[in-house]
Amino acid sequence: MEAQPILKTSRLTLRPFSLSDAPRVKELAGDPRVSEMTINIPHPYEDGMAEEWISSHAKLFASGERIVYAVTMTDTEELIGTVSLTELTETGGNLGYWIGVPYWGYGYCTEAAGALVDFGLTEIGLPLVYARHLPENHASGRVMIKNGFNHVRTVSMDIQGETRLMEHYERIA
Repeated sequence: MEAQPILKTSRLTLRPFSLSDAPRVKELAGDPRVSEMTINIPHPYEDGMAEEWISSHAKLFASGERIVYAVTMTDTEELIGTVSLTELTETGGNLGYWIGVPYWGYGYCTEAAGALVDFGLTEIGLPLVYARHLPENHASGRVMIKNGFNHVRTVSMDIQGETRLMEHYERIA
């Protein structure tokens, strides 16, 4: 792939992030309700973190390691979250996402994740996409199930020196 393509759904546009998105990322990801449902968003979300994260995307996309999208409302262009495929290899990729709290409960995460999973399986040619969520994050599990994932097992992972359980799902092409 040359340039990261823009993906569209009925309500959303998935586009590459730009540095101008950093204040909005900090605002949304900085909400403790977002970070407590993920394993890799720190709280507090400090100044400069969003810029550093966004600055890494183009290189990781070009190397084939990761594809990260800003999830925006098509009609207003408002940034509401992110969806990504990470740990990309010839055997598969890891789906990740978060949506800002004001947008919870409207199906945006399911819609964005579905678009990226379909892209990964059909356009990139991934044979498998997997995803994990914390056991207490039932909404994330519903996103996975609605997108055709099957719960495979509960895994134990070392996350920043702490052993955490994660629910592991997979979708095979």
